[in-house]
Amino acid sequence: MKVYNSMTNKKEEFKSIKPNEVSMYICGPTVYNYIHIGNARPMIVFDTLRRLFEYIGYKVTFISNYTDVDDKIINAAKELGVSELDVANKFIKAYEDDRKNLNTIMPDYRPKATEYIPQMIDFISKLIEKDYAYVVDGDVYFRVKKDKDYGKLSNLNLDDLRVGARIEENDLKEDPLDFTLWKKTDEGISWPSPWNDHGRPGWHTECVVMIASINDNQMIDIHGGGMDLKFPHHENEIAQAEGCFNHSIANYWMHNGFINVDDEKMSKSLGNVKWAKDVVAQIGANVFRLAMLSTHYRAPLNFSEELIETTTKEVDKITAALKQAHLQITLANYHSGKKNDILIKKYLDALEDDLNTSLAISVVFDTVKEINQLLRVKEIDLEALAQDFNALIDMLHILGIYIELHDFNKDDIALYNDWMNAKNNKDFNKADELRTKLIELDIL
Repeated sequence: MKVYNSMTNKKEEFKSIKPNEVSMYICGPTVYNYIHIGNARPMIVFDTLRRLFEYIGYKVTFISNYTDVDDKIINAAKELGVSELDVANKFIKAYEDDRKNLNTIMPDYRPKATEYIPQMIDFISKLIEKDYAYVVDGDVYFRVKKDKDYGKLSNLNLDDLRVGARIEENDLKEDPLDFTLWKKTDEGISWPSPWNDHGRPGWHTECVVMIASINDNQMIDIHGGGMDLKFPHHENEIAQAEGCFNHSIANYWMHNGFINVDDEKMSKSLGNVKWAKDVVAQIGANVFRLAMLSTHYRAPLNFSEELIETTTKEVDKITAALKQAHLQITLANYHSGKKNDILIKKYLDALEDDLNTSLAISVVFDTVKEINQLLRVKEIDLEALAQDFNALIDMLHILGIYIELHDFNKDDIALYNDWMNAKNNKDFNKADELRTKLIELDIL
């Protein structure tokens, strides 16, 4: 198993901290609005990675958080005339609905930032004690110059960053790159702390504290998220963890690429933001997931009508082959617990090479092609068909694609046999009539 580590910028052999166990933390949403298709990409990518690990025998602990305290949530609450809690709860529910509708497995832990305020205050206090943080007029900042390796994840030039940061420089900070750990505030939800009576945590502190709290201050195997989180969010997480725990949180950092819409950057100003819930309602989870996984996760993905159209046809091909194989196996009352090991190995080899889903999907279509070839002959090799069928089911499970198969009864089988007899007897009117019924019953 190899994964591309954003920290070293190369593929590395994956070695878990604990034998046969994987711990993963994926940055979740700030819950002030519905998620767009860009937010949905890491959900699908890392859900697929989780499914792969579980399939090859690992026990996975999957954590994904909710940022439920933020200026955006406060502003949304003001606009709607409700509390921040109401806004956060509304969009947490919407996000969890999206998870289910996208066929993702629920995380083992779904921590909310507001549930970890005491731990954050304790964490920040330790950074102050170690001289990694300082207090100015009730605000607490991380002292970036204290971390000699700052910038190692993003490989950005710190001097250039300082020049850019001076435009909005806070005169109270020692360095333009110093970032907020705790901010004094007079509006919105707040908590008392040793530094002020009303304050709330900085965004970059939330994830590192939640990871530490759930994982007993130890390192995890994989920390993931979108490419946009590399800097400053993940960079700042690492700096804090190294200051407090003397480790960089995770052994492997994984980041998925951006999504464009019709070859343009998705943005509110262009009016081309696509909400995940609307797209899934329009095309379904199977098409959406296959489209999202059709390009390697680290590469940009162009979301377009052409992609939807192509992927819809591909899902239809998979569905048709799977249903026809299921029908023939059922008619013959044939059972086999074996899978086509050659195709499964080819498929897993692709995924175990830094989650190469595009190559793995090509193996899915090799399997579909083989199934169709087996179905075309008069004397069907039922063992070969069953093994390909079982292999395809497993492949689709890892991709999170679920195709409902008809639960046949005696009447269904009798109807199918009548249709076959009508065709063989060249009674085409009756055959067409029976075929229509079979389609309505989702048998054909």
